[in-house]
Amino acid sequence: MNISSVTQTNHHSSSRKISLTTESYNKIGYKGVIVIVDDSPTNLGVMFELLSNSGFKVLVAQDGYSALQKVNYAQPDLILLDIMMPGIDGFETCRRLKAQESTRDIPVIFMTARTDTLDKVKGFRLGAVDYLTKPVQHEEVRARVNTHLKLGRLQKQLQAQNFQLQQEIKQKQEAEHKYRSIFENATEGIFQVTPEGQFITANPALARILGYQSPKELINQVTDIGQQLYLAPMRRDDILALIHKEETLSEVESEVYRKDGIVIWISENIRAVRDNFGDLLYYEGTLSDITERKKAEDELRRARTEAELLLLNILPQPVAEQLKKGERTLAESFEDVTVLFADLVDFTKLSTQTSPTELVEILNVIFSEFDQLAEEHGVEKIKTIGDAYMAVAGLPKACKYHADAIAKMALDMQKLIAQYNAQTNHNFRLRIGINSGPVVAGVIGIKKFSYDLWGDTVNMASRMESQGIPGGIQVTVTTYEKLKDKYRFEQRQPFEVKGKGKMTTYLLTGPLAMGNG
Repeated sequence: MNISSVTQTNHHSSSRKISLTTESYNKIGYKGVIVIVDDSPTNLGVMFELLSNSGFKVLVAQDGYSALQKVNYAQPDLILLDIMMPGIDGFETCRRLKAQESTRDIPVIFMTARTDTLDKVKGFRLGAVDYLTKPVQHEEVRARVNTHLKLGRLQKQLQAQNFQLQQEIKQKQEAEHKYRSIFENATEGIFQVTPEGQFITANPALARILGYQSPKELINQVTDIGQQLYLAPMRRDDILALIHKEETLSEVESEVYRKDGIVIWISENIRAVRDNFGDLLYYEGTLSDITERKKAEDELRRARTEAELLLLNILPQPVAEQLKKGERTLAESFEDVTVLFADLVDFTKLSTQTSPTELVEILNVIFSEFDQLAEEHGVEKIKTIGDAYMAVAGLPKACKYHADAIAKMALDMQKLIAQYNAQTNHNFRLRIGINSGPVVAGVIGIKKFSYDLWGDTVNMASRMESQGIPGGIQVTVTTYEKLKDKYRFEQRQPFEVKGKGKMTTYLLTGPLAMGNG
């Protein structure tokens, strides 16, 4: 191929604007793309044929301007650049190539017939990688071209690896900055602790929770967590025993000391960190202050206890339990119970002569004592209505000796009134009525609900009280039959009972003496 055809071909290529890049040529199968710049057609022809036959894609230019254009479009792997050319010489061409970001890294080998050392120094300063002396030696050209192409590829690989490394470093720095920000600004305490119990790292939140000015102060002053932080002497040992068993613990609650000696509640999430051999390195985790939550829980617990106690003051315990479970229909039949009604005789007359406050205080003292008696005898208080007191035995838990329990309570109530009169100079008399039989018991109402009894047994017990004798305990025949072997009774003359006609009743006067069957 003669030089005229080479230049014509490349001139035509220049006018069409080269569209193939070095990467494209390499994919086609070339060993690399080389641009040869020389104003001598003979030199261009020799170099073109030499490098083309060696497997390279070769582009040629006869001046610096053409060279700049071809290099910008083709992005070759190597440039062979003559120094002495018309227009802009090789030095200026090289300077312009190195000034552009897109072409600065393309290796340049100067070709010159001059051997002036200053020219070589100038060329190297401009960025050239090597020199070829004209007339060129073919083997030397091949050797230097191959060497610098290999160096160029290696440099590109290193640049790519360096770029990748820089990206990884940047990503790690960004991640570290992100995690550092999280670490520094977290509201939860974050820590790492040695197996011996000394902080390795701590964030500001942890220092703040434990009352220290800074993480550094915390790390320096707390050298034994088990002794200095935990309120319970063996608390850390217990936690470590669990970690060794479970490896990770969640929401472990403990009481700890702050720096100022105040005790607070904390919740910890902790895990053991081990090396590849399974050996323990340290513990790490998070810690939060739950003191306010614990206070709220304690307040809620106290309020719940108070509510339950209040409920138990209103309802029998089994009924209260059913109500707490959400049951709303609470009614039950009991086949055999004993009901008591008691009333303070002439209390209405006293109320007209006594202030309301004093009146309430008198009733509170007397009925509180009755409540104590009910508890002692296993009797269930039902309610008070004015100066009347109602109680029952045999429910809500069935009891075989319910009549006996009520009899004992009735006799003790009379004794209690006598003692009260002696202490206060009052002259109260208690009228009590008792009856035994079946009843229905349950809760009525949805607001200010109460536990109550219904049935004829209840009505008859009320009649026994209202038609009884002041200071006496009147019982029905049914109750008498249950108690006649253990207690003394006086039979009353039959009298008219509302709704029942004439009835025989008995007055309970006391227990039988020992030995009286």
